[in-house]
Amino acid sequence: MKIQYVWIILAVFCCIYGFLVLKTGSGTGFFLVWFALAGIFLFFAFAAHKHLWSALPAAVRGVLLAAAAAGLIFFVYTEVKIIGSFTGKDEKGLDVLLVLGAQVYEDRPSTVLQYRLDKAVEYLNENEDTVCIVTGGQGANEPFPEAEGMYSYLVSHGIDESRILKEPESKTTAENMRFSSKLFDPEKDRVGIVTNDFHMYRACKLAKEAGIENVFPIPAYSTRLYLPSNLLREFFALII
Repeated sequence: MKIQYVWIILAVFCCIYGFLVLKTGSGTGFFLVWFALAGIFLFFAFAAHKHLWSALPAAVRGVLLAAAAAGLIFFVYTEVKIIGSFTGKDEKGLDVLLVLGAQVYEDRPSTVLQYRLDKAVEYLNENEDTVCIVTGGQGANEPFPEAEGMYSYLVSHGIDESRILKEPESKTTAENMRFSSKLFDPEKDRVGIVTNDFHMYRACKLAKEAGIENVFPIPAYSTRLYLPSNLLREFFALII
């Protein structure tokens, strides 16, 4: 098979996958990255068809290949660290359970958020002295702050409202950590971070940067169909 056809197939795959990500209604524009990748692959197909690569000076090709190899190594290294945080033993008897927000709808949490909340319910039922903090503000496409929707979900699933604190102002993961840390002792309390597995590495990193000293990851599940997009998004979030 000619190399240009490989690039075209990759471009088609990216377009189809971009539409799948768009249909999730996640509230972000990250799906556009997949269309941008499709455009890059189509350019590569055009370049291969026109033999533009071979027309470049050898020195230029060498520099481009070296840069591409370095970028690939860095990307793989970062993704290995992210994937390495997918699993972990749930630490028992934590002082605080910090549940990070995500997209909410009028009548329900998004699938991503529901996985987090279900994990929180499981943990809180098994650790009755742990206090829960739900954190997340209101996005432009959300009917109310994420923390409010999360609070309602937990209460409807049997968690006593006296055990739940709300932080309804934050807009980013970094703000989740900074604002929530005002509701407990970040130096002494043992804090469990509940978020989806793909998000755990960055969440724990930001928790440490916010001064939360005793951090324990409690990863929730994520839909595997969208894992490639989530992993790519985490990579960009870590380097930007």
